[in-house]
Amino acid sequence: MPELPEVETVVRDLRPRLVGRRLVSVHWGPKPLRRSWPAVAVQRLRGSRVESIQRRGKWILVFCDQGQALRIHLGMTGQLTVVPRSEPPFDHIHWWAELDNGWQWRLRDVRRFGSVEWFAQREEALAELEQKLGPEPLALPAGYLPRIVGRSHRCLKAVLLDQRIVAGIGNIYADEALFRAGLHPARRAVSLSAQEWEQLRRAIRDVLRQAVQARGSTIRDYIGGSGLQGKYQERLMVYGRRGGPCSRCKTPIAHLRLAGRTSHFCPACQK
Repeated sequence: MPELPEVETVVRDLRPRLVGRRLVSVHWGPKPLRRSWPAVAVQRLRGSRVESIQRRGKWILVFCDQGQALRIHLGMTGQLTVVPRSEPPFDHIHWWAELDNGWQWRLRDVRRFGSVEWFAQREEALAELEQKLGPEPLALPAGYLPRIVGRSHRCLKAVLLDQRIVAGIGNIYADEALFRAGLHPARRAVSLSAQEWEQLRRAIRDVLRQAVQARGSTIRDYIGGSGLQGKYQERLMVYGRRGGPCSRCKTPIAHLRLAGRTSHFCPACQK
């Protein structure tokens, strides 16, 4: 599933291609996505202009004139691109919009876990997210994590995957941040010292910043809004490297199941 760096890359790619453009028409493929639209939505969007695009957690928010908004989630395999109308469509295109410059904005989603929702008022699209998402990990204030989960007996991996605590982190970057902080993914939150919490906060920030600079990680399906792949997968230290040598100590990378996900870690470097 695309995580914060991948979604941020898509947003940055889409802005120069979509902002200021008008949606001439909106179309759905024969197989519906998870969320349906009211009948009035297609009519209301026709001719509307894209004013801004932003990210919140793993969600993409597209704000149009007349207060309208689109809220998009890429699910497991979603790809949002803007291409010339003359470019032959790939398979699994489930939603697209015709733009006023002759280009198309397309959502390709092989597994169809993604969604495109329409809101008559942008405040509605934002309010629901703010109710269920924690703060952005790139701007976590010092002391936030121990204040919120410092007494919790949940494991650190579960804490980082909980979008109500921190928005945007998934399996890849949880593993990478914990490795950088030297913390075992099964460690209980209540056991961390103030210094370890600060190490984790900085590790989260640094890993995500570097991943954004590298346009995210292309493990399987992910591409940015320009059609280019990410490059951070070339720099992953533990994720997907089960059995390979730790880059620091050469101990084989181990794995275990936590919070319903496979966690990768170095049993020597992470305590």
